[in-house]
Amino acid sequence: MKVALITGVTGQDGSYLAEFLLNKGYEVHGIKRRASSLNTQRIDHIYQDPHETNQKFKLHYGDLSDSLNVTKIIQSCQPDEIYNLAAMSHVRVSFDVPEYVGQVDAIGTLRILEAVRLLGLEKKTRIYQASSSELYGGICENKNKDGFYDENSTFYPRSPYGVAKLYAFWITKNYREAYNMFSCNGILFNHESPRRGETFVTRKITRAVAKIALGQKDKFYLGNLEAKRDWGHAKDYVRMMWMILQADEAEDWIIATGETTTVRDFVKLAFNEVGVKLDFRGKGVNEKAYVKSCNKDNYQIEIGKEILSVDPQYFRPTEVDSLVGNPSKAKNKLGWAPKYNLSSLVKEMMEADLKLFSNKKGGFTSN
Repeated sequence: MKVALITGVTGQDGSYLAEFLLNKGYEVHGIKRRASSLNTQRIDHIYQDPHETNQKFKLHYGDLSDSLNVTKIIQSCQPDEIYNLAAMSHVRVSFDVPEYVGQVDAIGTLRILEAVRLLGLEKKTRIYQASSSELYGGICENKNKDGFYDENSTFYPRSPYGVAKLYAFWITKNYREAYNMFSCNGILFNHESPRRGETFVTRKITRAVAKIALGQKDKFYLGNLEAKRDWGHAKDYVRMMWMILQADEAEDWIIATGETTTVRDFVKLAFNEVGVKLDFRGKGVNEKAYVKSCNKDNYQIEIGKEILSVDPQYFRPTEVDSLVGNPSKAKNKLGWAPKYNLSSLVKEMMEADLKLFSNKKGGFTSN
């Protein structure tokens, strides 16, 4: 039986990956940070009573800012595979806590690699490092001739989060070359799900639309509606993470859909799920959205009502206007292809949030 260790197991990706690996027959160990309140909503449905025998899913308290703790957990688990998904992953917030982001997202990766090396596990343990499309910074000159970012595009991170991930990318590659480790980077473009955190723009949108449709909210605010992103489903992306560590050679890979959509169009797709068409007026920080029509009896919203405004506080100090990846390498060499398109992703997220707020309960769905 293979043993996997997942950092950030309580997050969106960690919870889906834990499910995926358990279904593959793995013994799965997860690292979660100690807090005064539980943050296990995404994994409660797969967690077993620790007193039961033969359990395949085990949790450890840990933090990537603590080298000794990281080393002790790896020594205890003796994992065949490590998936480093832990990070302070909110790009806008990274400008507010840059030192913390560096400690966890950058040096935290080094702590894992060095622990594997010092424990003599470099021949046994394969390492997946969750990298990010924020490495590219939205700089047009870095794209290939078709307008996509690929594995050969140069990096130009434009946030503390992106800079920290840049260090993590190169230190992972460096340990692969210096110590012959099977350590790989997966450059993930934006990926969402009903388990996405509430402060991320896609989940902020679907939650707000559900509340407005149910009469629990009047309007909401967003930042740059012109921003374009390559949005996929987290389930597709964790499957690719596993495939990366099953490959014959350690390499770096892009995980993306190859399609791009504006934040504005994501809003339209979400409102379409409740039968609402929008009328956008104004430009830039003065742009607003009004209800144009509503054709579902369950969600009657006043025609002409203002339900969305732009708030400049949600703009980043350095904006990244467009990110779209080229997943050709993953498709051609590993046979990976996404099973979800954007419409099905938005539909799933909206169904989950409508159900969530219809029941007037907080938390995460297990979808």
